[in-house]
Amino acid sequence: MAEVESLCDIVIFGGHGDLAFRKLMPALYHLSNNGYLNKESRIITATRVSMSNEAHCDLVKVKLEEFLEEGAFDEEKFNYFKEQLHVVIIDFGDNQSYKGLSTLLGNYPQRDRINYLSTAPDFFGSICQSLSKWELISPKSRVVLEKPIGRDLDSSRVINVEVLKYFEESQIYRIDHYLGKDTVQNIMALRFSNRFFMPLWDANNIDHVQITVAESVGVEGRWGYYDDYGAMRDMIQNHLMQLLCLVAMEPPCSLEADSVRDEKVKVLRSLKMMTPADIQQKTVRAQYSQGSIDGKPVPGYREGVGVEESTTETFAALRVDINNWRWNGVPFYLRSGKRMRTRNSEIVIQFKTIPHSIFANEGRCISENKLVISLQPKESIQLKLMNKIPGLSEEMRLQQVELELNTPLNMSHKPTAYERLFLDVIRANPTLFMRLDEVEAAWKWADVILDAWAENQVPMKSYSAGTDGPTAGIQLIARDGRSWHDE
Repeated sequence: MAEVESLCDIVIFGGHGDLAFRKLMPALYHLSNNGYLNKESRIITATRVSMSNEAHCDLVKVKLEEFLEEGAFDEEKFNYFKEQLHVVIIDFGDNQSYKGLSTLLGNYPQRDRINYLSTAPDFFGSICQSLSKWELISPKSRVVLEKPIGRDLDSSRVINVEVLKYFEESQIYRIDHYLGKDTVQNIMALRFSNRFFMPLWDANNIDHVQITVAESVGVEGRWGYYDDYGAMRDMIQNHLMQLLCLVAMEPPCSLEADSVRDEKVKVLRSLKMMTPADIQQKTVRAQYSQGSIDGKPVPGYREGVGVEESTTETFAALRVDINNWRWNGVPFYLRSGKRMRTRNSEIVIQFKTIPHSIFANEGRCISENKLVISLQPKESIQLKLMNKIPGLSEEMRLQQVELELNTPLNMSHKPTAYERLFLDVIRANPTLFMRLDEVEAAWKWADVILDAWAENQVPMKSYSAGTDGPTAGIQLIARDGRSWHDE
């Protein structure tokens, strides 16, 4: 068992929402069962739905049985876990409704308090204001903000300024669950602990980098949220930008939180700002139309409720350039989309070919050295190398082989990203969370593209559901003489 962490009270605002049931409660269930969450710590769900504590525990049990991985739910373990569960009824915009929470937290005023805001960002300010009015914020309090934090730089600043009225920057944990994945964190381990990668990680040796986050699911049931954001705001401005930073950052002086985040901010500030001509040539936006997934017909995006005339993209692809010594001339190709052919998230580091091939391959240099970091559906790391084809052929011919760099896991349960991030909040370790200047730098760069798209400077393309996106996405990288890894 793990070393038991310090006592804390975890308050989940919006604790009966989809995110809370799918991700947050399963993460806390595993942390508690594996000894990472003190058994005396309380998990308090703040919801607008009136119900008894017993009914709340019954509902949590049903949801855990639904969303935990197969075989993970255990009746006896849940009986211990439910002792930590509490529910309070709060109308997030009504200050007086926080009285029940005040009474509950007042029983243990010295405990660390973690406030997880799993609500619409419109409520972030009012929740923090009410916590302050009821004197529920102490120096040992922390607040976790779920994305999206705004739709652009201005709206992001409004939200952050409001939260900062009540919490210090050091108490704010802006979460990006991609950074909690073991394979994502392994990027730093690969780069900064292996001598043979370090001298190769620059423009002299890397041809280009691809970052793909493809989803086979659509937007069904989430049109109200998604149509306000789209692929650029929902995925690229935060998730893919964070992955880009980990690939491109300089070595931090230590693993201390601000040392790592300082280097990420430098990358974001080095991104080449796009001109109108760049935006037209280097960005693609598209919506999915009806098609088929796994042989079954699926509707198009505009067939959803209230989005019949929508101009929101469900697919975005970009070429991003970084203006610094390490990466000058190395393009980073980013793409993300809904209703794609497969669910796939990966980072591909494509190394340059050798200057001249001495091997008989019809005069072609076929050196294809790649580092492929897969994040989903399966986490893995593969180094693709060239090797001789066995046999007695007169000419030596080559083939590509894969060197697996995966770490074998001798554990019955592989920790999820939310387990890692929850535990870091409990430990007050902000390394994997976004600092305010990171958020603002990313928005400043993205807003230029979003403003041009809003003015229709880049026409909206279309792609059939169940495909790899529009042909314009393929042409984006093909114009540079390259192709996407899955082609």
